[in-house]
Amino acid sequence: MQNLPLPYPESDDKISNPMAYKSIKDWPEDERPRERLLRHGPASMSDAQLIAIILRTGGCGRSAIDLGMELLDTFRDLKNIEQASLSEICRLKGLGKAKAAQLKASLELGKRMLKGPALKGPVFSAGKDVYSYYYPKFQNLRKEVFYCAMLDVKNRLVNEFRVSEGSLTSSIVHPREAFRNAIKESAASVIFVHNHPSGDPSPSRDDISITERLASAGETVGIKVLDHIIIGDGTYTSMMEKGYLIGR
Repeated sequence: MQNLPLPYPESDDKISNPMAYKSIKDWPEDERPRERLLRHGPASMSDAQLIAIILRTGGCGRSAIDLGMELLDTFRDLKNIEQASLSEICRLKGLGKAKAAQLKASLELGKRMLKGPALKGPVFSAGKDVYSYYYPKFQNLRKEVFYCAMLDVKNRLVNEFRVSEGSLTSSIVHPREAFRNAIKESAASVIFVHNHPSGDPSPSRDDISITERLASAGETVGIKVLDHIIIGDGTYTSMMEKGYLIGR
């Protein structure tokens, strides 16, 4: 279980200490769990914040975040919460039958998803396959977004993650961040994908440099970089097909 901050006591310093508010509605907008998820995505959320979204409201003078942290403090982790009975959950102040039911229902959906058949991703045999799959994701984006596609030994997509999001003209990519999830998930190989909002997929000096750095980092960690695809407006550039990855 990740370390979570304890609730702050009441304070007059409500601007520098948003957790001082008992009601989440009174918090600065970017600190509210639901608004934070919409802006930054669910991966940026702590367990307590995600539980708060499920519970929706607090109770007994405590916010939904307070209730989420007390659940984690009492049961130690999400697995134990899932295994706890409704009556055990309802023993906590502010958690009635309705909130306990909401929580148990969401955890049950997670269990059923894990039990379901694994969805198989596409096989990437050439740059055009990668372009066809990713073009809809990048179409009409106004910023550069850099993705890492993780593949199995048959070049089938098993997962992906966004490495970085840049400005209108550039995207900062560090090899450590680019390979972080690929190492965790034991990917056999990776393909990097990013877009040029200008619509022209011609590689810049930075594109060529980062491709070489990523390929070198891949050799170091034992994960082969198969390609780096740059997506433009209705077209693409494959750094492998252009010769920047030959011999690796």
